[in-house]
Amino acid sequence: MSYEYTRNNHSVGDSIWHMEWCPKYRYKMFRKLQYKNLAGACIRKAAKEHGIEIIELNVMSDHLHTIVKIPLTMTPSFALQLLKGRGAYLFFRNHPKARLRYPQGHLWSRGKFAASVGYSDLPTTIHYVQHQEEHHCSTLT
Repeated sequence: MSYEYTRNNHSVGDSIWHMEWCPKYRYKMFRKLQYKNLAGACIRKAAKEHGIEIIELNVMSDHLHTIVKIPLTMTPSFALQLLKGRGAYLFFRNHPKARLRYPQGHLWSRGKFAASVGYSDLPTTIHYVQHQEEHHCSTLT
């Protein structure tokens, strides 16, 4: 596998991150396939709106993993804020009954995980994210 760095007017390089976060109270909000797909679509739409490229995304029943490429001008913390905030807004807009569980409108917990990924680690990290069901021994209903 060969990779090319992203070239812009005044910068060359990539900022690739493995990120993970959970719904508030670690509720299993995404057990049903339709909610899992909705959450994934909302995260993808939020990423596209802010120039974040999703390399891999896997939504589990009680957390999600994603590998993203963010612009060099964006911090990982800000990228997480955008993905979680806009993703939650879009999720509640498309699934209003979820507000019954989260009346304050906070879908995601405050916690988060982020680790930088280099091109040499990328295939291993993609494999890890793709095979979360095996890692957690879980199935969808």
